[in-house]
Amino acid sequence: MTGYIDPERAQFDAFKGLERDKPLNMLNLVALRDKANYAGDHDLARDGLSGAEAYALYGRHSAPVLARVGGSIIWRGQFDLTLIGPADEAWDVMFIAAYPNAHAFLAMVSDPEYQQAVKHRQAAVKTSRLIRSQSLPLTDGFA
Repeated sequence: MTGYIDPERAQFDAFKGLERDKPLNMLNLVALRDKANYAGDHDLARDGLSGAEAYALYGRHSAPVLARVGGSIIWRGQFDLTLIGPADEAWDVMFIAAYPNAHAFLAMVSDPEYQQAVKHRQAAVKTSRLIRSQSLPLTDGFA
């Protein structure tokens, strides 16, 4: 599994180029490292935390920022099996975060408190997918 931890510049620029005033959802799929990999100068670098412990710290420290920008977790799930798709992609954490708009998401990721919290995510994550989406009206069909 290739490690995708942070957005690449082109992807982040594309995100910023999309409509910013509508509500959006972010699907998060996360595979964790067995052992957290903090930068050598981080206070927790030698504590031997697991990826799950480091990700829990990320959640605890980023949750107030998420709430402050008006975001919330609207769905959490437990991964069972990939029926269609790469068999080697298994996810330890799956959730959907809702934001009132892209401005709120951008405010969150630029917040100094979040920027400290994200260091725990970077140490914890082996690979991830972060997929922006918009809600559509529910219908009787799939389209």
